Amino acid sequence: QVQLVESGGGLVQPGGSLRLSCAASGIIFSVNAMDWYRQAPGKERELVAGITRGGNTNYADSVKGRFTISRDNAKNTVYLQMNSLKPEDTAVYYCHADIVVLGKAYDYWGQGIQVTVSS
Repeated sequence: QVQLVESGGGLVQPGGSLRLSCAASGIIFSVNAMDWYRQAPGKERELVAGITRGGNTNYADSVKGRFTISRDNAKNTVYLQMNSLKPEDTAVYYCHADIVVLGKAYDYWGQGIQVTVSS
């Protein structure tokens, strides 16, 4: 059974920083794309940042220049460094990964982690 486990969320003041981590565990052949999504109250889930296995990245316009996504393929882990946080970044953040298990690719989601930006 494959699991994605997120960590690193919490409460931070505007202008502060947080680093989210998401580790995939289980019987995994390989992990392809890994992404971070977020969902604020009353809003739809949106893509924040994504990274391919080879390291190509993409970001939502709202976080460009402030957030950095990275990964450690040896650890099947993806990170999201969030700097210059704003109140509008407050949301539940979800890790998503495209994982190959027994020769077939599946979508997996983490349980979500709260990030609150407030003074």
